[in-house]
Amino acid sequence: MKAGFSVGYWSSGPPANIERRLAEAEALGVDSFWTAEAYGSDALTPLAWWGSRTSKMQLGTSVCQMSARTPTAMAMAALTLDHLSGGRFLLGIGASGPQVVEGWYGQPYPRPLERTREYVEIMRTVWAREQPVRFEGRHYQLPHNGGAGLGKPLRSTVHPLREDIPVMLGAEGPKNVALAGEIADGWIPLWFSPKSDAFYRDALNEGFSRPSARRTAQDFEVAAVVPLVENDDVEKAAARLRPLIALYVGGMGAKDVNFHGNVFARMGWADVCAKVQELYLAGRKEDAAAAIPLEMVEDVALVGPADKICEDIERRWRPTCVTTMILAGWPRPDVRERILAAVRG
Repeated sequence: MKAGFSVGYWSSGPPANIERRLAEAEALGVDSFWTAEAYGSDALTPLAWWGSRTSKMQLGTSVCQMSARTPTAMAMAALTLDHLSGGRFLLGIGASGPQVVEGWYGQPYPRPLERTREYVEIMRTVWAREQPVRFEGRHYQLPHNGGAGLGKPLRSTVHPLREDIPVMLGAEGPKNVALAGEIADGWIPLWFSPKSDAFYRDALNEGFSRPSARRTAQDFEVAAVVPLVENDDVEKAAARLRPLIALYVGGMGAKDVNFHGNVFARMGWADVCAKVQELYLAGRKEDAAAAIPLEMVEDVALVGPADKICEDIERRWRPTCVTTMILAGWPRPDVRERILAAVRG
């Protein structure tokens, strides 16, 4: 596996010491640096700002919200960042969920897989730059049908540095994961668990088997964001992640539609998810976090002393389909190289 470093999206403001951590990560040979967005900080601005301090690391988004930008706007941003980084950009995009898409971005959510397929096709047409862009889809039309009636097909004024910028899909459900295997260059799972490896391999293989598949299992990237909290006390380490898991399981989505909760339910935590959601939606966030057992945290995260973290990586994570472990957490200096070595094997 390769090692990546993630800062995700912000809470109340920019995380501290990112410039220093990036310099340390690049000096240690960390392969990639990743940002994210939901409904606060965006993914592209921090990636460009902090990424300008790097010279070797790949720069990725995990993920950009599709509903935040039209396909051509996303293609423009990607080719711009690819030029500025010297061809180091990795474009991760995702359909998100109805709560965010319709509540924050004011866009329709239905038929997300179909929308994703159109979105990616348009971006690749922009980057190929073979002709002015024309597209007549269910969700996107270029030129726009209606309005002033004066739209005309256009071609990017910029020649892309790479005509085939890597596209990675953020996906959780089996159909969306299969779509990633079919149309993308990689998959960015959220809340990946080694115990679900066979389930995800089956979904990816469904995509790889389709006639239009771009990749095979041998040249496909799986970049999993893995929370990491290093502490000699396992329970103290897990306690730092419980509120985050409770937010996703209990508060990200409607009562009957929560894709993140479904991920944990497939791991065998359906009863816990139901309890966490009940508490969270009742406003009892601390109780919701406390209801998450240690084993549920350990399913999706690296927590505890460095020896345990290294053993978990080598025994549980390395045999999976994950090709890049994006660490969402930065270990102490005296154990940092050991943990990175465990990732790389």
